[in-house]
Amino acid sequence: MGLPPPGLAGRWRRLFAGVLDWLIVNVITTPFTWTTWTYAWDAGVWARYPVEHTFFAGLVAFLYFWLLHAFWNGQTLGKKLFGIRVVAESGGSMGVGQVAVRQAVESVLVWFCCLGALLDLGWILFDPRKQALHDKAARTVVVIA
Repeated sequence: MGLPPPGLAGRWRRLFAGVLDWLIVNVITTPFTWTTWTYAWDAGVWARYPVEHTFFAGLVAFLYFWLLHAFWNGQTLGKKLFGIRVVAESGGSMGVGQVAVRQAVESVLVWFCCLGALLDLGWILFDPRKQALHDKAARTVVVIA
């Protein structure tokens, strides 16, 4: 592993690109999951969340990240706007399967709610290569485009 490669994307750029991407995913899924809110907060108490809405939103998110990373030079809309992209640790382009592993690990960690997502993203703060756990699993790094 050795020293981190030059041109690693900064943590703030990654954060803002990620926030923008999740806003895009939420805009895409909200028209299809809007009725969920009537179930989630009812008469001042939290009620059961319809699993089909959660599954749909998760599927759209997986496809958004997987397809764009795999077929758009390692970038999503947020990464493109903030001038960063995901590459293999070797510096080359990622394969479709490698992107799928990266996104599958991130999806599983997000499904564990706050703890999994915080652990995944928090890893960036202490890792010399600024890799999240999903980057480590897929052997990828985020670099300046």
